Amino acid sequence: MAKLPVSIEKIIDDFGPHLNYAPVDGYAGRDEPDEVVKTHCCFCGMQCGIQLMVKENKVVGFEPWMEFPFNEGRLCPKGVQRYLQNNHPDRLLHPIERVEGKGFEKVSWDDAMDKTVSEIKRIQEKYGKHAFSMLSGVSLTNEKSYLVGKFARVALKTRNLDYNGRLCMVSAGAGNKKAFGLDRASNNYSDLEYAEVIIVTGANISETFPTLTHWIWKARDRGAKLIVIDPRMIPLARTADIHLDVKPGTDSALYGAMLKYLVDHDMLDHDFIDNYTSGFQETIDAVKDYTLEWAEEVTGIDKEKIKAAAELWGKAKTSFLLHARGIEHHSKGVDNVVGCINLVLATGRIGKPYCGYGTITGQGNGQGGREHGHKCDQLPGNRDIENPEHRKYISEVWGIDEKDLPGKGLTAYEIIEAIHRDEIKGLISICFNPLVSLPNNNYVRSALEKLEFYVCIDFFLNETARHADIVLAGSLQEEEEGTTTSAEGRVIRIRQAVTPPGEARTDTSILLEIAERLGEKDKFTYNNSEEIFNELRVASKGGTADYFGITYKKVEDNMGVFWPCPTEDHPGTPRLWEDKKFKTPDGKAHFNPAPYKLPGEVTDDEYPITLTTGRVVSQYLSGTQTRRIGKLVDQFPEPMVEIHPEMATKYNIKQRELVRVVTRRGEGIFPANIVETIRKDTVFIPYHWPGHKSANQLTPGTLDPISKIPEFKVCACQLFPQGAIAPPAKESEAYASV
Repeated sequence: MAKLPVSIEKIIDDFGPHLNYAPVDGYAGRDEPDEVVKTHCCFCGMQCGIQLMVKENKVVGFEPWMEFPFNEGRLCPKGVQRYLQNNHPDRLLHPIERVEGKGFEKVSWDDAMDKTVSEIKRIQEKYGKHAFSMLSGVSLTNEKSYLVGKFARVALKTRNLDYNGRLCMVSAGAGNKKAFGLDRASNNYSDLEYAEVIIVTGANISETFPTLTHWIWKARDRGAKLIVIDPRMIPLARTADIHLDVKPGTDSALYGAMLKYLVDHDMLDHDFIDNYTSGFQETIDAVKDYTLEWAEEVTGIDKEKIKAAAELWGKAKTSFLLHARGIEHHSKGVDNVVGCINLVLATGRIGKPYCGYGTITGQGNGQGGREHGHKCDQLPGNRDIENPEHRKYISEVWGIDEKDLPGKGLTAYEIIEAIHRDEIKGLISICFNPLVSLPNNNYVRSALEKLEFYVCIDFFLNETARHADIVLAGSLQEEEEGTTTSAEGRVIRIRQAVTPPGEARTDTSILLEIAERLGEKDKFTYNNSEEIFNELRVASKGGTADYFGITYKKVEDNMGVFWPCPTEDHPGTPRLWEDKKFKTPDGKAHFNPAPYKLPGEVTDDEYPITLTTGRVVSQYLSGTQTRRIGKLVDQFPEPMVEIHPEMATKYNIKQRELVRVVTRRGEGIFPANIVETIRKDTVFIPYHWPGHKSANQLTPGTLDPISKIPEFKVCACQLFPQGAIAPPAKESEAYASV
């Protein structure tokens, strides 16, 4: 059983998180490194260029990489501190095994692998192949993402593989494929500089993608108008021309009303609509009643502001629309995405210089990781696992019979539900911390406790790994060669700067050994990451995410190559759709009706307040890495509940007073942060913390019916002031919450 072997306090004492700070004078060797390695940041989808300073197989510092074309040396607080995860005191240096009453103790690699493989075989022989599942993550390189997909289907022979991109990009991916037949931002971000109007919706760029802000400011310097759509006055909104403080869960109503305004006032590109799109009439029929007055009532935004935004967008000659999780983390996230795309298509501003649309990928390889096969319904090249032609092609690449290739499996949250139904008995995870990042995490915890066997591959003992039977010490990004794909669609090189410390191994070598022990060595005969990438190239050939023409040398010579790149003499594709030939069956861009629907959970007399969640500038995802870096924790040491002053007055809540936030799933107590930058009917809690500080104790498991993404951004809650002021943030030690 995957229960904790000892108290959480004992596990934290042994394995952290503990805070790591650089010495005041820097690490020894910083001024005379043995090597300076040009690579990329391990965090968000911007994948900023950075140079790591190496001394005696340790990363001892960093320098800006001024020549890399996206960030030009700029880094955010996380990027500046990212090197401190290397040689961290919490780093796992060898495999460990759960020992009841003692905690986790060192075990040899041979014994760890023996137990892992014997348990996989036992569970699959007793319950069937699909009773063993796998969860993966898109902070992995393209090579490892591809390898995981093949490993699960060919070595584990399970259909139940999914990834943490299910919590990130899948609504955008589904919307992009419905509209364009291809899932990628349409332009490189330098096109932003010459856009006359920019819409940013559901994306707190200044805090979560700070280096992207530079390109927006360059456009502003040229006179661009900025429209920000967010329930909070995020930093970017403070200088926007128009801030639309949309009520959480009503985004599609806003986009629909804006589309109706464009139609009513003939702010349309008729030539583009008539010749290069389909579905327009059905789409505008779906919003024919979406008046400005109706939109004001539904969204809570003044109708004159909606009108002004629609006019700015409609009259522009060049424009760019960007969105992220704020519109995607919904039970209607796909509708929100196609609602945005409809505004772009209606004005015909795509496939032209300085006219674009893009989803901002949140995780380091959120773009590449969702293209090459560790989604439950996907094969490499963004192929469909249910499509007979796609299955046949990939089976030939992998050297297996097509009938032996598993079909579509369960999504990440559905895997948790299947554990509760006793359909799944075993789990292997890598690069995923579902106990913090999945919604309704008390339900997730009880699922972990039901497993008969759980093995985790990671470099730190994250909160989910505490429930593992075996933990295999894996590798950091800078400890393996590889590639990632940035939010722009630029394939870039991740260079190995150091080797794993102690007895830790690369993730790749761990997966290859398990595959060998499962009897599939002949299908996994790679000598290095480049060989995996070269097989990925072949596997992606002819798919919508075609990497065939990209090589390691080509990436190095050009500081990245934009896919699709079908041949080695092809230059790559920084801007899509210039030929107006889309990847849909009819070759046209598709409008998609997006009628407004209520969120999965609405406020009522019992739960009268809307809770929404998101990120802060110094933390990343579930905090496995960033909650161990001292200066990042100092910058934002604990989650607080943001409350508007009028709501605070109504509930008699004082600044930093402890407030109990209650939803239908659970409750948590957070210090109040009384701010004017949030809607009066909404509260906000960041989600990077575990345990009793976790926002995801509260969030629902409602899923989008198409993308199966959870509705993190909308749930109904109650507030109860506790009558006590929170202790100083540093004393709370929220980074290690139990």
